[in-house]
Amino acid sequence: MLEAHADPALSHARDVILASHGEASKRPVTTSFFHPATFTISHVVRDPGSNACAIIDSVLDFDPASGRTMNASARALIDYVNTESLEVQWLLETHAHADHLSAAPLLQAELGGALAIGREIIRVQEVFGKIFNAGTEFQRDGSQFDQLFQDGDRFKVGGLEATVLHVPGHTPACLAYIIGDAVFPGDTLFMPDYGTARCDFPGGDARQLYRSIQRLMHLPDEARMFMCHDYKAAGRDEYVWETTVGAERTGNIHVHEGVSEDAFVTMRNERDATLSMPKLILPSVQVNMRGGKLPPPEDNGVQYLKIPVNVL
Repeated sequence: MLEAHADPALSHARDVILASHGEASKRPVTTSFFHPATFTISHVVRDPGSNACAIIDSVLDFDPASGRTMNASARALIDYVNTESLEVQWLLETHAHADHLSAAPLLQAELGGALAIGREIIRVQEVFGKIFNAGTEFQRDGSQFDQLFQDGDRFKVGGLEATVLHVPGHTPACLAYIIGDAVFPGDTLFMPDYGTARCDFPGGDARQLYRSIQRLMHLPDEARMFMCHDYKAAGRDEYVWETTVGAERTGNIHVHEGVSEDAFVTMRNERDATLSMPKLILPSVQVNMRGGKLPPPEDNGVQYLKIPVNVL
């Protein structure tokens, strides 16, 4: 098992959690919004001592049959922030999602806040820029975002201490955000009864994912963990998205204590080989690699999303 003292970023994340747990003024208030069409959970994370907040992993509604975007889910976030008189300081993306479109540009236009993602988004942009033949006008330097976080970076949400862990494996750019005693791991982990993220997208790697998860498992057991997705495991009646590090460490069906790296890699690769591509991967990635913006209009004034044939 990884030793925290040998990993400065992990050590600091542990310190943030331990300093926050049990102190109401340092524990974020998290309000979550479930998006049934994509099984995504967006989180509004509030500093209890001020009106400052962050929004994590927002969703833009999209109908693939008609190609229409809709704003109902984003509106729910906007209405909540305005009703509670909150100040959005951050729009945080855990990674470039393959299953839903980000609503970050709409939220930023109405609520403000700095849009942030992991620095390794540039690797995602390079790979998918080629897949979508995006052209030279598409910048592959992360400039579509206001902040590119690296492992161990620190920031604040109001008075709340926050830090970043780079947790690649599902994608090269995946981040976990630690805000007070709350951990937001993106797609790296699901609820204990559902397991872990797939690793078969371009740039994914099951061995990397295992090692990233071991870092998360070394956070304090009592840390609250808020998922980005829940697909309701067989035998469970309700969708849920909050657990603890301790519950994941002891009970995750794919990667609980005692599961070796090689066993996990074998399981993950075999399982991934049976999975279909997410139905929104093609529209999602080409939008999300642009920070949630649609591709620029063509000479007829219409914006288009491409479908590369026989590539993925």
